[in-house]
Amino acid sequence: MGVTKQYLRYSPSSKFNIICSPLCNIKFITYEGQEGRYVAVGACEDVVIWDLRLGEKSAVFPGEKVQVTCLAPNPNKTTLAAGYEDGTIKIFDLKTGEHLTTFSGHRSAITCLTFDSEGHRLASGAKDTDVILWDTVAENGIHRLCGHKGVVTEVGFLNEHNVLLSSSKDSLIKFWDLDTAHCFKTLVGHRTEVWAFCLLKDETYLVTGCRDNELRVWEIKSKEENEGESQLGENFTEEDYDGIKSPITCKKVGSMLRNGRGRVLGLVSDESGHILACHGSDWNVELFVVHPEAVAKEKWKKRIKKLKKKALNGESSEIPADEETHPSLRDEVTRLTSVKVTSKIKSVSVVTGRGGEIRIVAALQDNSIEMYSLKEAVKDTECSILRTISSQGHRSIVRAVAFSSDNLAIISASGESIKMWNRASQKCLRTVKVGYAVSVCFIPGDRHVLVGLKEGQLIIVDIAAGDILETVPAHTKELWSICITPEQHGCVTGGGDQSVKFWNFELIPDPNSESKAKVLSVLHKRTLKLEESVLAVKISPNGNFIAVSLLDCTIKIFFMDTLKFFLSLYGHKLPVICMDISYDSTIIATGSADRNMKIWGLDFGDCHRSIFAHDDSIMGLQFVPKTHYIFTCGKEGKVKQWDADSYNKILTLQGHQGEANTLAVSPNGQYVVSSGSDRVLRLFERTLEPLVLEDEQEQEREEEEKAALATGDVTVVPGLGAPNLPSRKTVGSENIAEQLLECLEIGKEYSEKLKEHAEFSKASGKSHPVPPPPALMQAYQAKNAEEYLLEVLKRVRSSDLEESLLILPFSAVCELLARLPALVAIGSHTELIHRVMIFLLKIHHRPIVSSPTLVPVLLELQKMCFDKVNELRDTVGVNLYGFQFLQRQYEEKEGGMLFREALLDRRNRNRKRRKRERTAQKIVL
Repeated sequence: MGVTKQYLRYSPSSKFNIICSPLCNIKFITYEGQEGRYVAVGACEDVVIWDLRLGEKSAVFPGEKVQVTCLAPNPNKTTLAAGYEDGTIKIFDLKTGEHLTTFSGHRSAITCLTFDSEGHRLASGAKDTDVILWDTVAENGIHRLCGHKGVVTEVGFLNEHNVLLSSSKDSLIKFWDLDTAHCFKTLVGHRTEVWAFCLLKDETYLVTGCRDNELRVWEIKSKEENEGESQLGENFTEEDYDGIKSPITCKKVGSMLRNGRGRVLGLVSDESGHILACHGSDWNVELFVVHPEAVAKEKWKKRIKKLKKKALNGESSEIPADEETHPSLRDEVTRLTSVKVTSKIKSVSVVTGRGGEIRIVAALQDNSIEMYSLKEAVKDTECSILRTISSQGHRSIVRAVAFSSDNLAIISASGESIKMWNRASQKCLRTVKVGYAVSVCFIPGDRHVLVGLKEGQLIIVDIAAGDILETVPAHTKELWSICITPEQHGCVTGGGDQSVKFWNFELIPDPNSESKAKVLSVLHKRTLKLEESVLAVKISPNGNFIAVSLLDCTIKIFFMDTLKFFLSLYGHKLPVICMDISYDSTIIATGSADRNMKIWGLDFGDCHRSIFAHDDSIMGLQFVPKTHYIFTCGKEGKVKQWDADSYNKILTLQGHQGEANTLAVSPNGQYVVSSGSDRVLRLFERTLEPLVLEDEQEQEREEEEKAALATGDVTVVPGLGAPNLPSRKTVGSENIAEQLLECLEIGKEYSEKLKEHAEFSKASGKSHPVPPPPALMQAYQAKNAEEYLLEVLKRVRSSDLEESLLILPFSAVCELLARLPALVAIGSHTELIHRVMIFLLKIHHRPIVSSPTLVPVLLELQKMCFDKVNELRDTVGVNLYGFQFLQRQYEEKEGGMLFREALLDRRNRNRKRRKRERTAQKIVL
């Protein structure tokens, strides 16, 4: 057998250039005990916490392969929920950054997340039009709420009524009763998509935003408050009847007009529901303040007094009847100064501080964050900008990257500037505004950079000083490619004006300085005119040939010294976008928009191999120095490594979300950096881990099989019909089902061995050593089948338990039910065992109760479970009253109240409830 060729694996090292993703919202969070200083944003697959005071990253919660689409901080200020593009939700601990749990229920991207006031329940909406309610304590799903016909855009809790609100692109807002999991009311007063809503003033006002510039305001009242208001009078409508029958009513009381045009993108409020921020597709954030009832009444009295005075003088008409008895919306809501930001807004967040200060942070479309501050109490106050985070990332997509000769610096060029990064720390060292750059490279010495612009200029930048030394009008159209000559005395440029130009480096006196210091410049030496636009230029390392890629899909090779024609490479069906020549000048590789990579011999121009490399256009291609290994990136976002000798694909690296634009390999071959439309610069590093092609191919096949197994469809419960489980089938749930089947089989075999051993010992009258447990059972440190089964169930993630039990065949369900009495008798994890038992009975009720062998088991389980539940209830009761006794002792000893904040919150809620009851009684009387 021949020796298998091994390679060294490249693995993802870091990501930089991304400040905030335009697909995710921004949220103020309480971090390290401080509020109004830290914000959480989505940065492609990661969640990043920015310190707005220092302008630096405080923490990064890494993700895997999908982008973050939504964030929601927990009201208890300890955890953060993140929704992803594949429909999963992860909960992170803000203090430690630990990933606590994962919820898998949606089939598409998460669009909205929100916690209830206690932080124990989480509601999520997604593009699959479903709303799912999760229990963050038990770590499982509670309800799947189906009814919307469009993408769910917002969800929110009415905590005092145990009601959930949801809006959608189907122009409807639905009210869900969380006790019965059904929709009891639907608002149909919107003509277009409802893009956002917000609850204000202790959940008494609902503000909704649509495609127009009107913010509709709805008043929410409980059933008790509405009793007696409408006694089936002459103005009674069917909508009023539905409101009386439902727990709450919701009626439109007015509108607020926005200054901006276009649809509403976001409606957010502060934690108290006192400040409302609204933004659309423009550059303005409009702010509204909702006054307390006492302030609103005072404004109403002053306004009515002025109106009456004008009416007596005959200057105005009569006062409207509805405004004469109680304040209107204009008295309760006041418009504040709008905040104008520097770019299009993606998301905003609001927090109120001391002294009436309002802080607004905005995540902008151009990969930057801005925070503003204004005073609520000051009339016509001007907002001030407190912090801008923009230097850590480009404002537009990166079009070109390059490494320095010492492998320590990376230069990146985008539509407005170039940036130099420290490769080790990923920090931005320099930013130079140059314009729309499409090509870039370091000049030998690494102190200067050549930048080619879309307009055709060649710019020389002193990267150490951050200054532009000279702007040379090299081409009249796009300067697509720059190549340093092998002797490093000059460069070659190719542009869209059908020419290739040769330049020499020279030192000239600085015209802007009186000293005799010299600066770098370029001198035009000669020009090669061609018939088509030039897309790429490469010089062979031995300096003999120059290869030029043309728009007519051909690659022409010329002698470097005389510029005479040598070869023409035909075969690509679309233009060649990128190409490179190997270190020994024997192979030239070309990547085209026809998705093919061709490997040619530079001696005779013969095509060695044509490889279908990517699913879309090949945007970047480069050889690893001193090897025949090639890195390519495609428009579908993947980065791949190839062997130009054996024509095999070595590995596929985790690519970009969207298109991959270009890549660069470091001079020592240790690092690879790529850029894409997701505005992330991804750095890959070569490790010492060996890679075998056969193993890599087998791993890719396994991943494809797993993806095919986990369909992600909504589970339909047999006999119930509707897709009511708040979960979906995943690879994890299928693996757990296999582990349970294996556990039952191993446990059954070991139990039979123990039974045979007991019978043999009894027949022989001698004691024989007990057969040892199987190796897998010993790995779980279990002595018998029951302990082994319990250990397997304990390790099942709570959110995957129901899906894995649903996959089990009925024969395995019968065997599992027969084992449950022994598990209950162990006395630990009673809640887990009861949950398994109740779910299996709910799903397989009819065949279980009709089985003569399982009915005695159910009767036994009934008695044992009642005893265990009573025992747990007694334990909880003893602990509760014991803690209350300790609380009274502490309060008597210290002279203060324990849990004072919780007590004050409870008193406030009770006071509001009594106030509503008194109001309802007055209405009835």
